Amino acid sequence: MTELIAAQALWAPTVGRFRVQLVDGGAGGRPWESSGETCSIGTAEGNDLRLTEPTVSGFHCEIRVDAKRPHIVDLGSLNGTVVDGVQVKEAFLRDGSIIRLGAASLRFNLADGGNRLLVSHRTSFGDMHGQSVAMRAAFALMEKAAPSDATVLLEGETGTGKGQAAEAIHQAGPRAARPLVVVDCAAIPGNLLESEFFGHEKGAFTGADARRRGAFEDAAGGTIFLDEIGELPLDLQPKLLRALENRQIRPLGTSSYRPIDVRIIAATNRDLRSEVNQGRFRSDLFFRLSVVRVVMPPLRHRPDDLALTVRHLLRRLRASEEITDRLCSPEFVAALARAAWPGNVRELRNYLERCLVFEEPMPLGEPGMRLTGARPVQAAQPTVDPELPYAEARRQALEDFEARYVTALLETHGGRVAPAARAAGIDRVYLYRLMRRHGVASSRDRGDGEPG
Repeated sequence: MTELIAAQALWAPTVGRFRVQLVDGGAGGRPWESSGETCSIGTAEGNDLRLTEPTVSGFHCEIRVDAKRPHIVDLGSLNGTVVDGVQVKEAFLRDGSIIRLGAASLRFNLADGGNRLLVSHRTSFGDMHGQSVAMRAAFALMEKAAPSDATVLLEGETGTGKGQAAEAIHQAGPRAARPLVVVDCAAIPGNLLESEFFGHEKGAFTGADARRRGAFEDAAGGTIFLDEIGELPLDLQPKLLRALENRQIRPLGTSSYRPIDVRIIAATNRDLRSEVNQGRFRSDLFFRLSVVRVVMPPLRHRPDDLALTVRHLLRRLRASEEITDRLCSPEFVAALARAAWPGNVRELRNYLERCLVFEEPMPLGEPGMRLTGARPVQAAQPTVDPELPYAEARRQALEDFEARYVTALLETHGGRVAPAARAAGIDRVYLYRLMRRHGVASSRDRGDGEPG
């Protein structure tokens, strides 16, 4: 009987049902009733509850319900979200809460019964692992999307595994034998992105000494992965939209279009609905990209996955059985669960690698430090392993230096990328690349805001 209950919990978790009723700012009508765990509200197409009040943003807010309590999140709306008289960015909701969006008011009520969630029965997909409901819900969407050619938008914080998800979807689909071409939209200067996407002919611009194929042509028959799509300049967005809708590209320096046969997967660490509200991302491109929208949950929202994730990462790092047993102990995993992990799985991997270097658990949030008695002191430099090839030893040392330098640099400048890059004498795009590589969050990633 216990095994049957466990199997049912794995297959079909439920969340509470709720209703949202418009009480002011438009035609009332019947209340909207949930069939899942979220309800997006706004004036744009694609919202679960679409309003007509002009003071409401295209994607104004989202109500989410989980095993704890229902809560509401403002999506960067222009007029704000007010709950029971208090303007909020995110807040819990009570039965009967009044939500004000611009000039519109809505009433939130809990309803009887629950809604069954779509979750995978598996605890892994590709190279990703997780047994939590949040992760298995993401697996279920990816499993459904993989066999088709549907465009997929992967959203989530830095380090949540969006790149791994894109690769897993590609490998599980009919195009697995064809190329997976990655374009990092944040790492390429805006004036070069069009050529990177669509290619160019010889003489198309200064420095174009030869014809060059673009990523869409390189990915012919396969998949193109547009990483950090939220960084795409506004002037290039309509050109990408045209390519996605018409399945044709026009290389720079030509007047004719060429057909393309690719699947598109895009990823971003921003909420593109908020970017649409702010005028930084075209709504029509967002709709075209989000045919299947998958939100990768942050590590802090799925503590049940920590033990499984740690063991998988240690296996990838080729840790010995002895150190693996020590780093998978219940006490150690419980300590990990108390950390915020702004860099998510990528940050956890770097931390575990430091533990392997020093052959002992390291204090969280203090790279290169260990505890002596009650006070943290600087650890001795790790001994050189002469068994390692020079290139590998140098790579490990460089990665450790980069992680510590970038962390200290951003702490010095309050998490703001632009002044940190200027102080370091490096390009801001390169600093973003280092931050993503080592799972370091900026003030914008943390939601503190960063002036331009």
